[in-house]
Order: sequence, then structure tokens, then C-alpha cells
Amino acid sequence: MPLDDTRDDHATHRGGAEPPAIARDGLHRRGFLTLAVAGVAASALTVTVGSLAPTPAFAAGAAVGAASAGAASAGPRKRELRAMWISSVVNIDWPSRTGLTADEQRAEFLHWLDVAEQFNLNAVFVQVRPTADAFWPSPLEPWSQYLTGVQGQDPGYDPLAFIVEEAHARNLELHAWYNPYRVSMQADPAKLVPEHPARVHPEWVWAYGGKLYFDPGLPEVQEHIQRAILHSVEHYDLDGVHFDDYFYPYPVAGQTIPDAATFAAHGAGFGDIADWRRHNVDTFVSSISERIKALKPWVKFGISPFGIWRNRSTDPLGSETGGSQSYDLQFADTRKWVLEGWLDYINPQIYWQIGLAVADYAKLAPWWADVAATSGTHLYIGEALYKVTSGAFTDPAELSNHLTMDRGIDAAGTPVHGNVYFSAKHVPADPQGSMSRVLADHYAHPAIVPAMEWLPATAVRAPVLTPPVRGDAGVVLQWQDAAPPTRRATSFAVYRVEGDGAIDVEDATSLIATVRAGAGVVQRFTDGSAEASRSYSYAVTALDRVWNESAPSRVRTVG
Repeated sequence: MPLDDTRDDHATHRGGAEPPAIARDGLHRRGFLTLAVAGVAASALTVTVGSLAPTPAFAAGAAVGAASAGAASAGPRKRELRAMWISSVVNIDWPSRTGLTADEQRAEFLHWLDVAEQFNLNAVFVQVRPTADAFWPSPLEPWSQYLTGVQGQDPGYDPLAFIVEEAHARNLELHAWYNPYRVSMQADPAKLVPEHPARVHPEWVWAYGGKLYFDPGLPEVQEHIQRAILHSVEHYDLDGVHFDDYFYPYPVAGQTIPDAATFAAHGAGFGDIADWRRHNVDTFVSSISERIKALKPWVKFGISPFGIWRNRSTDPLGSETGGSQSYDLQFADTRKWVLEGWLDYINPQIYWQIGLAVADYAKLAPWWADVAATSGTHLYIGEALYKVTSGAFTDPAELSNHLTMDRGIDAAGTPVHGNVYFSAKHVPADPQGSMSRVLADHYAHPAIVPAMEWLPATAVRAPVLTPPVRGDAGVVLQWQDAAPPTRRATSFAVYRVEGDGAIDVEDATSLIATVRAGAGVVQRFTDGSAEASRSYSYAVTALDRVWNESAPSRVRTVG
């Protein structure tokens, strides 16, 4: 992403795999064996940028490589996560500016849900704690300044309650996105409201790179951050807790992270401050994971790190890349988090094109897929839609080619479970027709969020579908949820084929909609795309809140 934090949030990647002139448990809950991480010494904090020229095969115009040959013809997928990030920091996406009325903010958010529906997405990742502040009435941190322009000022409604309700009404997953350590986009504590925890506990924070950060090495800081996040998990019907790539801050030339005193006080047993910093982040990630699951076991926990863990030239376990390493620069051992089973999903920001020598999508995506498959963690790949806007991606088919390549990776037995686009404002902008191409090539049909077998399931039952009837607005379907109240479905999937015949509910082309369950036993849906002159057969399945699916209803036909 661009370097300017006022333009982008979750992946500025200073000094990363882009040129400097441009330059973001041991729980074992899945029943997989955890592999040991080789004890390779941390490298010095240097960056190898490498060549930015495409490799010869791709410079010659090769498509997406042998691994994905034939993947495009395999057809759409019934199950994959399709999401976009909705950024709030410095009003990147939503709200578009400070000072909007509550009604204007609500209307803007509904627009983003319209966009999600237009492009057949099934999830949104919404930033609700951008800088140690809150998009809900938190007892621990002030209202975010990005709502009203004034930190601590009540916006007149509960934004988090609103976005959860409206996303669910459209059967979209809502992942609440938090920045753990960042306190402020500026470095003067006096500009924070007096009751801000950074003002109450000035010993918790330090300035670095023109911003304020909580000190990750202080146990009391970790406890505060976790309590702030868990308050929203407890009080709101979230589907996921999401972090991006900001742990220890990205390096700033000529500056040193000011945590030597904290290391002296809390670093006993660690000979190297880098190892201690990684331990601090590991402890935070593993403990927040455990606490989320203890509170609500069905809430997913995922992280979107910088796309390179380590380069193979530094560590034989790393990827064939030559860019910045999150293990060394953000002290984020992202590979370990996956192998230890601390995450439900990993969402690496693979923000580079196929064939880019320093960070080739064709090398990174399979590397992450292999790591994720080892523990069964779901892999969602972060996609740099903004780079089509900026011109860094010159081929309008770049992102569509990424998804085609992902299908080839699936075929190798190391699945890519979905893709997430940064950021929301670029989706409807559709630079160079890039998202329209993704829609046409891959998202022409709806998709169901992949189920995670380790999350608690509900034994939903096949719905009882009554004969459909034609109405003015289309074919009207009605069914009953046959399960007892404690086993009622959260949503339903609607399938359709032309004519009078059987329906294969595993055929993604027969899925026409997923709909949220309404109040009561009887549910309704109108198929507005049905043509009056054609006959159709329908079936409906029930889905629990983590997307496990029942058997289909009886097939019903309308002439």
C-alpha cells in the first residue's frame, strides 16, 4: 500500500518489498500435530529489496503458471470467503469524513453493504478500534475521533451495534478489526482526552515515528488491550476478531524503538531484545486467542500480517522472496502462530503481482498455503486492489489471475479459502475494470463462507419447502425451519436449476442466494431473477452460524 498512513492503514510496508521511493499453542484444537520451528537466529534489521523486474517467464507474458493450468475451467467455488476491508482510521473508507450526522454515517455504511452485495462478497472486515479508541461505548477507551472529529464525543448512536445488525441482515459475516498497540496517529499525549488510558498511565506509552504506541512489553498494557477488545466480543454478536499487520511499528530510519528500560525490567532470560519482543507478541496473540474462545468459542480469530514471514536466504523455512521480513521488522512470528493453532485463519497481505522477482505472488501464495495446511488453519489472501488504482498493477486481469492461480493451489491439496480486498473504496471504483473482471471470472455466483470444523456446530435440519408460486416480483419460496428452537438455522442457502429435475447442492452454479433467518419458523424468499417464461426447480438448506450445512429440502418445481 502507499506509504502515507493518512491514505492507507493496514499495510504501509515502509521499507518492504516495494522500492523505498514507493514504500505495509499449543492449543492443538484442530487435532493436527504442531511442527517445531527451526531455531534459526534472527537476522539483523536490514532490508533486501532485490530486483523489481518480473521474472523472464512472466515478462514474456506467461499467464499464471503450470500449477494453475486448467483451474479457470474448473468452475466457481461454492465455498470461499470473499471480503473487503472497510478502514476507519483517518477516514479512509468509513465514515468518509468526520462530522457526518449519525444518519449520514449509517447511510454511508449501508452503501458499503450494497457494494458487497453487488460484487457477491460474503464478509466485511470493519475497523472499529483504529487508535486505542472505540466505535462502540467502551468503558475502557474513548469514542473514536474518526466518528465526530472530536475524541471522546458520542456520535449519537452505537456504530458497532448498527454495523453488526445491518451486515447480518444481508447475511454477511462481520469481522471487527482492531489495531492492538497504536495509540495515536500523532505523538503528543496532551492531545488525547484526559481520561484516555495513555494519559492516565503515561508509563504505558512511547512515541515513535511521529505516533504514540502502547509498550507491548508491559504485562499491564497487554491486559488493558485485551480487556478493551474482549468488551466488544462479549457485548456484540461478532463473527470474527481481526488484526492487521501492525505489531511493533515498522522501522523508521534513524530511530530506535524506546523500550530498553522495559526490556531491562521484563526481559530476564532473553539475551536478545528481538527474541523478547517476539515473545511479547506471541504471548499477546496466544492469550487473546484463548480468551476469545473462552468467552465465545464460535467467534473466529484471524490476523492479516505483512506478506513475507522470512526470506529463504535468511531462513531455510522461508519463502523464495527478497523483501522485508515481518519476523525481524515487526517481531511477528506469523508462521509460528499458524503452526501452533492460535488462529482460525491467516490472511497474509500478498500485495504483489505474479512474476515480481522480489515478492512473487506465484511463490508466496503456495508458501502460505503449505504452512496453513499443516495445521488446518484457513488461508485468506489479502489482495492489493489499490495497486490497480495507483498503477502499480498494469494488467487489469492481475487480481483475476491471482484467483485463478489460487484454484491451482487448491488442486495441489493446500487450499486457499478466500480473498480479501484493500480497501472498500476501490471496489466500486473498479479501476481498469479489475473488480468487474473478478466478478465475471470468479464471483458470478454467490458463495458460502467455508466452515471451520473445529468451531462449535449446531445440528441444523433440512428445511420443509412448500411448492413455490409466481408473484409480481418473481418466484416466491416459503419453507419451515424443522429444527427445535435450540437448533434453528442462522441462515439458509437457496438452490435453483432450470426445468424439472434433481439439484446437486455441491454445484456452485445452482446456488442463487444465502438469506438470513427471520423471526419465527416460517421463512420466505423471492427469486427476482426468475424469468416468467421458464420453469425452475428449487431446494433449500439450513446453515448454522459457522456455516455448517444441512441436507437439502425436498426439490420443488414451478412451471
